[in-house]
Amino acid sequence: MAVQCDGVTVRRGLTFATGLVECLCFAGAVFGWASLVFVLKTDGYFGSGCVNVTNSNATQALDCSGQDEKFSLVFTIASFMNNFLTLPSGFLFDHFGTTVARLVGICLYTSGTLMVGFSNAALSFMLFPALSFLATGGVMFLITNMQVGNLFGSRRSTIITLYNGAFDSSSALFLVIKLLHEAGFSLRSCFIFLSACSVVHLLRTFFLLPRRHIPYTLPDGYTYGITCGKSKTLSLEPTTTNGNVQPASEEKPLNMDLPVKPEKTFAECLKSRFFVLQLLWLSIMQLRHYLFIGTLNPMLQRLTAGEPSLVSQYINAFAITQLCGVLCAPWNGLIMDRHKGRTRAPGESEQEADLRASVLSLFLTSLQCVAFSLCASIPYLPLQYLTFVLQVLNRSFLYGGNAAFISVAFPSCHFGKLYGSVLALSAVLSVLQYPCFALVNGPLNGNPLYVNIALTLFSLLTFIHPLSVFLHCRSLASGRARSTYS
Repeated sequence: MAVQCDGVTVRRGLTFATGLVECLCFAGAVFGWASLVFVLKTDGYFGSGCVNVTNSNATQALDCSGQDEKFSLVFTIASFMNNFLTLPSGFLFDHFGTTVARLVGICLYTSGTLMVGFSNAALSFMLFPALSFLATGGVMFLITNMQVGNLFGSRRSTIITLYNGAFDSSSALFLVIKLLHEAGFSLRSCFIFLSACSVVHLLRTFFLLPRRHIPYTLPDGYTYGITCGKSKTLSLEPTTTNGNVQPASEEKPLNMDLPVKPEKTFAECLKSRFFVLQLLWLSIMQLRHYLFIGTLNPMLQRLTAGEPSLVSQYINAFAITQLCGVLCAPWNGLIMDRHKGRTRAPGESEQEADLRASVLSLFLTSLQCVAFSLCASIPYLPLQYLTFVLQVLNRSFLYGGNAAFISVAFPSCHFGKLYGSVLALSAVLSVLQYPCFALVNGPLNGNPLYVNIALTLFSLLTFIHPLSVFLHCRSLASGRARSTYS
């Protein structure tokens, strides 16, 4: 029995470690777009968008604004698909289970890598479906991995947050491809290697993850994946410690800490003030991040006067800072959980305590976004190093905080649907990044200052959300105080 317990521990450790590697090395690669654009430009993708123009001093110059616009459109569509398809991906995972969802995700991800691998300058249009497939497949990796936190009980939230941070950090994958490309490796060989890694994803799907879901809390003797019992037959069901198959316990959503309120329907949650403000909070900051990532390359081209070595240096610095997302994300979890273990005020529910703790997290995330947007608005090249740091810090807080707030503010039975809904709806606003880019390239003659100022002012609206939650909690506290004295 001790040997079997050791085997279960090893399997769970492998599941956690390989899940972290999967999120860190593959899932969010599309957000390293700035590094990949540098490679694609070198290989002549969308080269027809570059034309010779005559400057005011009668000299000839190469204008690649048309090329930049195409690259921006590719990223706009991919980032939209990344969010919008989270809702159907979540429903697919809930209804059909882990194996089916991951097989679909692996097919999409592999198709995307193969499309990029076999594309060339003449087939630049293949980037549109390829990046969308990479984004959607990567999100499905994240969704199916977040349940791994259920295996570790008290560390569950930490692991979920860590996986979200790893998802952010995986944007550094395209930096690795950029460095390999500079070392002489072709874009095709790099992406064919990524396609071959799908074999590892498949093995992990069948051997280190359940066919359906990992329940919370875990039943005694729970196992998963393809295992060999005493009869040497393969099993995909939970088993007891003596090897007998036991029925799987009822599967529960990721967060079961809150009391379920049957009277509050999914539709009522969607219409609630908290959901609307959470959607506004996420959408505004997400738009700011997407526009920054999508326009980083042309911005650096302008600030460096087109010096390729300087552009490459700053692109590398940006990609390296993205690796820190996996380190920054758990900080937000610590802020959200700082009240755990403390005595609550008389009459205060656990949900109210969680909401009260979320105010600081929401406020700090909004403050980070404004600071990041201000730095990005100042056309001073060395300052962009600070911009990169603030960007990765804010992004790591943003998505972890989004999931955490939804889990504490709404009934747990709606967590998956609400999480997918808020990301899908926020994708609609993220499409505005393309007209913003067109505005900069057109009427503003390549100067993004006014757009950046407008987005910075727009970011101030995000403070409405933490203020609303704070006033709600204060109202509840006042109500408790009145009932105590009456």
